[in-house]
Amino acid sequence: MKLLKHVLLTATNSPKALLGTYLTLIFVSALLFWSFEENKSFGDAIWWAVVTASTVGYGDLYPNSAAGRFLAGGLISIMVLLVIPLITAHFASKLIVDNDAFKHEEQEEIKSQLREIRAILEERSSTAEGHGAKSE
Repeated sequence: MKLLKHVLLTATNSPKALLGTYLTLIFVSALLFWSFEENKSFGDAIWWAVVTASTVGYGDLYPNSAAGRFLAGGLISIMVLLVIPLITAHFASKLIVDNDAFKHEEQEEIKSQLREIRAILEERSSTAEGHGAKSE
């Protein structure tokens, strides 16, 4: 489970890792399809995996065995529930990144300066209250 979490976190943060994950998924699915289905070349299996993963499903190649059909359902589910959302999230995050946002160090500096300003204001406020009390 930790390995799966690590792979997903890596894939979500790196376009290269996401592409590598996608290509691995295609290759493994094609290899399994090729082993489950008779009279299919490895090239046919790659074509089937790409078409199935993209959810196009031309219908020229399809699994006849139960294991092949289960594989197709799993491949489509993984693509629709994991890979496509990860790709979409990656591109969306690039669109909404605020390059003008403060870095951590800048935020810490601003907090420090605010503390200094508050201390000065409190000092002036207490000094003004002290002067106000004397004049009464």
